[in-house]
Amino acid sequence: MPGGPRGKVRPAFRRWRAGRPFWGGLLLALGGAEVLLTLKASLDVILHVGMQGLAGYLLPAVMLLCGVLILFNPSQRLFYSVVGVLVSLGTWLTSNLGGFFVGLLLGVVGSCLTFGWLPDQEPRVSRRQRRKQARAAKATARPLEREAGHAA
Repeated sequence: MPGGPRGKVRPAFRRWRAGRPFWGGLLLALGGAEVLLTLKASLDVILHVGMQGLAGYLLPAVMLLCGVLILFNPSQRLFYSVVGVLVSLGTWLTSNLGGFFVGLLLGVVGSCLTFGWLPDQEPRVSRRQRRKQARAAKATARPLEREAGHAA
């Protein structure tokens, strides 16, 4: 069904995804969600423990929020990525070793991907395409060299 709703949604989503650091924001949000899901303490325990228990829920919530904000406000991606990596590293102390290292690693990798993303960069040309272009340039240069050799 090429003319159906799926045929219109997919290119629109690709355009939306291309204009933002999609994978970095998604990984950071998934890391925050994973750390939140690995916390199994009840509210009574959190209130009894105090700030340490509150930080266990606050830091992954900030990770999740930064990931969502990266997706929907990419102009501030540098600030969100720096906050995201600092909060991700903070979950190591406050939230079961950063969600047993999985959420910590997802958050750090997502923040680094976001920090390194450039918005107006040309798409990469594959090695095969570069070789084709080089061969085509050589092929057009050879007849010109022959003509220059005959004229001299």
